[in-house]
Amino acid sequence: QVQLVESGGGLVQAGGSLTLSCAASGLTFSWHAMGWFRQAPGKGREFVAAISTSGGTTHFADSVKGRFTISRDNAKDTVTLQMGSLRPEDTAVYYCAARGPYSATSRDPRDYAYWGQGTQVTVSS
Repeated sequence: QVQLVESGGGLVQAGGSLTLSCAASGLTFSWHAMGWFRQAPGKGREFVAAISTSGGTTHFADSVKGRFTISRDNAKDTVTLQMGSLRPEDTAVYYCAARGPYSATSRDPRDYAYWGQGTQVTVSS
């Protein structure tokens, strides 16, 4: 059974930083492109960042480019989202997601097969 477990969310002041981690189990992690998405109250699920199986290719939403980085450790089956210069509009539940094996990165949440439960990030002004 595939499990994705996010951690690291919390409350931070605007301009601050947070690091989210996602621990994967029940799958061959290195076979799966990974993504981070977020959902604010009353809004749809929004793409944040994605990383290829090797980690050599990354993509970011324009709204977070230059402020967030994504990385993965295939030895530890984890993917990390480092968030800096946080803004109140970054407030959302953040989700880790995995594509099916041997798939490329994608910005479309419909392309992801597995999802974590989410972790809340709140940025105060």
